[in-house]
Amino acid sequence: MPFEENLRSLTLDADATIGILTGPPGVPGSATPNYGKQYCFVKLTGALQAGLATDAADLVVGVLQNKPQRPGDAATVGYEGVSQIRVAGAVAANKLLSPDTNGLGVEDATNGRWLTLQAATTANEVVPCLKVR
Repeated sequence: MPFEENLRSLTLDADATIGILTGPPGVPGSATPNYGKQYCFVKLTGALQAGLATDAADLVVGVLQNKPQRPGDAATVGYEGVSQIRVAGAVAANKLLSPDTNGLGVEDATNGRWLTLQAATTANEVVPCLKVR
């Protein structure tokens, strides 16, 4: 069961990589999938601005908690505590994650900073993770 606990967050401006119109689910013209970049890794891309982290070597500032609908909208970024993270594929519990090229979590014992608290079996599954480093 996914959960978030003691999550500390900050608000930054979304850049074009995370400020994506998704619209309400089921409404014509809404994006599919509808989750945008929510629960993906983000990095700083400018002064007080967040964008999608796309490499394990990126300095990840945290995990996007909301779905900004356009660049300049508020992006809530969880940086400490337990957060949901969307994964790129199956991953076991107790593994460190870092971003892939789409900002999704992948196992990375070297650069990973978020620890999975439960296993994921499919791509785009959301799992609770604890910030450890």
